[in-house]
Amino acid sequence: MPDLRLGDVIDDFCVKCRRLTNHSIVSLMNGAAAKVRCRTCYSDHDYRNEQAPPTKKELARLKELEAAGLSGAAVAVDGAVAVDSAADGEAAVAAADPPVDSKKKKK
Repeated sequence: MPDLRLGDVIDDFCVKCRRLTNHSIVSLMNGAAAKVRCRTCYSDHDYRNEQAPPTKKELARLKELEAAGLSGAAVAVDGAVAVDSAADGEAAVAAADPPVDSKKKKK
């Protein structure tokens, strides 16, 4: 890999755009990109090595495996390796489920 410099353009997954886009390097650490800026929406974030965050389906599978007693193990989910952690997995799944209003009338 060639030497990276500030301002170089690299591909990365943008959390705001939710897709792989061009990014400019904002900061470097030990010769590798540490922070990048999306060239589409101009949001700054940590460099993610072109990896998208796990989907809701992957998080649900990790939660099932944790319930089965496999917590803390690296698990291959749809070709990607995901590391299971109790705090991250449960918080992400809980945040994804909208609250249910029990006062709604059924027709």
